[in-house]
Order: sequence, then C-alpha cells, then structure tokens
Amino acid sequence: MKSVILSVSELTGQIKNRLETSFPQVQVKGEISNCKRHGSGHIYLTLKDEGAQIPAVVWKTTASRMAVTLKDGMDVVAEGRLEVYPPSGRYQLICTSITEAGQGALQQAFAELLQKLAKAGYFSTERKRAIPAIPETIGIITSSTGAVIEDMSKVLERRFPAARLLLYPVKVQGAGAAEEVAAGIAWFNTAKKRSNQPDVIIIARGGGSLEDLQAFNGEIVANALYHSRIPVISAIGHETDLTIADMVADLRAGTPSIAAELAVPDCQELLRHISTLQLRQDRLLQAKLEGAERQVYSICSSYAFNRPLLQLEQFHERLNTLAAQMTRRITTLFDQQVEHYASVKQQLTMLDYRKTLERGYVLVKKEGKYMTCTKKLQASDGVELLFHDGVLPAVIIPLKHP
Repeated sequence: MKSVILSVSELTGQIKNRLETSFPQVQVKGEISNCKRHGSGHIYLTLKDEGAQIPAVVWKTTASRMAVTLKDGMDVVAEGRLEVYPPSGRYQLICTSITEAGQGALQQAFAELLQKLAKAGYFSTERKRAIPAIPETIGIITSSTGAVIEDMSKVLERRFPAARLLLYPVKVQGAGAAEEVAAGIAWFNTAKKRSNQPDVIIIARGGGSLEDLQAFNGEIVANALYHSRIPVISAIGHETDLTIADMVADLRAGTPSIAAELAVPDCQELLRHISTLQLRQDRLLQAKLEGAERQVYSICSSYAFNRPLLQLEQFHERLNTLAAQMTRRITTLFDQQVEHYASVKQQLTMLDYRKTLERGYVLVKKEGKYMTCTKKLQASDGVELLFHDGVLPAVIIPLKHP
C-alpha cells in the first residue's frame, strides 16, 4: 500500500483536529514557571512537574476575572482546553480558570455546603433581621491584634462615639478558628448581664486566600449565625471575597471598615436631622398657633359668639332700668308710708287722754279701775285723781243740796 505523503500543514491540521477533539476540557495540576503578562493583557506561562511541561495561555478577558495573582513557583490547578498552534507547530493549554492547588477540594466543599444551607433556608431574606438604627452597644468578634479592630474602632469613634464596644477576641484562621467565632456569637446571645448584650454583632477579618477564609465557610459558623437572636453584620475579607458567613448573616459588608459604617449612624448627620425635625416642628407649631388665633378671632367676631354679649348688655340695661324703677317705687312707697305714719301719729296724738287732761279734765281711778259713772262711787270711797301733771288722792263726799 502506497503511503500518503502529507504536507506539514496537512499533518499539523490532522493533529490539531484529533487533539482538540479528544481533549475539549481538561484539568491540569502543576507548577507555574516563565509567567509573563503581555502588554495586551494576556498571560503566558508554563505548567510543569517532575517529568514534563506544557505551555499555557490565559487570555485577557479570563485574566481580568481571576481572583489569584499568578507568579512563578505557584502550585495551581488549571482548567481549559488543548489547542494546537500551527505556526509554531506546538500545542498549548488555553486556560479558562486557574486556582491554587488545594482550592479545588475547598471549592467543592463550599459548593456542597452552599447547596445544603440554601435548601434549609439559611440564606432566605425573610429571616434576616433589620440592623438597629441607633445601637447603644456593639459586639465585635475578631482578632484582638491587627489592623481590623483598629480601623473599625476609628470609624466607630468618628461616626458615633456614643456607642459602647465589646470585643470578643478570636482566631480568624487556622485550627479552632471556626469554633471560637461560633462561641463568640453564642456568648453574646446568652450573656446574663444586660451590659454584655449588644444590639448588633460584627464578625470581621481582613482579606486572604480561600484557605485563610475557611473558618467562615464552614457549617459551625453558619449555624451560629442562623440561630443568633441578635442581628449580625459579616465583614470577611475584601469586597471580592464572599463567604458562607456573609450569606447567612443579616447584612454583608465589603470590608470591616464598611461594616463599622453600616453599624452606626453618622452623629453629625443625625444632629443635622434632629435640627431639621425640630425646625419643622417649630414651623408646624407656629402655623397651628396662627391658625388657632385666626379661628379664635373669627369665632369672636361672629354673630353667634357676640349675640350672648349683646343680650347681656341688653339685660344689663334692662336691669338698670328696673333697678331705677324699683328705687323710685320704693322711695314713693316710703314717702307715702312716712306721710301715713305722720297722719296716724297726729290722729293718735289727738286721741291721747293726756292731751284731754291738759285741757282741764281729770280721770278718777278707784282700786286701779277708771270710773266712768257716779253709780260706782259711794260716799267715803278713796279714789285717785289723775291730772295731766300728776296724781292726787281724794275722798268722795256726798253733796248737800240747798
């Protein structure tokens, strides 16, 4: 059988076709070497191990989305497709993603836990609690050393110095870190002293690799956050980092400093708001007072309001008239009575027996009784003669007729 003579291009084309068809998607673990970033934004590197090496390319669009910074000596897992480049007659790996070695298992565990917690409702927005607008006490769970607690303290002091801070120091990475963070959340929730019960909790740490943040990607911290009765703000890593704790917490902050910003109001802005409200209340009160004054003036000027006053004036005038009439009537009656009294007195004076006695008459009294006829008198009877100016005794003597 006569062999087919192929051109270089034809042979390379067949190899390209078979290789790219056989390896449309592969994952390769190796060490980075000869890593160079081109001015166009593409990254060219070599993946190698003890026995072989393979050139690789990361196109600009993929490189801009990667969370890790590639450098020589880094152990990574590259995912992509094999491609033959005919001009140089070599194959290379076109990378669609690159993660540090060991992150693949962590990402798998992260994805599985994410799915489990989502089904259990850990990420439901309905269960998330509102952060108090003006917290009196803030519980902070983070490392007692480092820039995180210092940066947060400065922000809280600047924005709302009235807030009281309680620090629960923990390890933020490594063995036992997750347990310490969960214990801190539980301690704040079960504190018996009111002074140790914060209004809001902040869990925070600085940025790091996926391994560094692993304490906040576990179920222990997720359960503690889910069962916390106190609202929690999560600030783990940088803006681009997203952990399980961030998704379960009531509020996620891009950085610890942002968490401090979100936890408290700006005191200056709060004072300005209070001043605005006070000014608004003063204006509303003044408007109400002016409205009430106009209403009172309107009522006082109305006929219905003034009618009783007019009637009172009429009644007063009528009362004065009646009083004058009564005074005149009483005066007239009094004068009449005085005249009548004088007339009666004059009549009585005329009837007074003493006036009669003054005219020369005498009253005869016997044994205390006035004698009105001679038949009641006998000779030798003792009597009393009453003159107008006194009394004289007398004896009855019979008269001798001539």
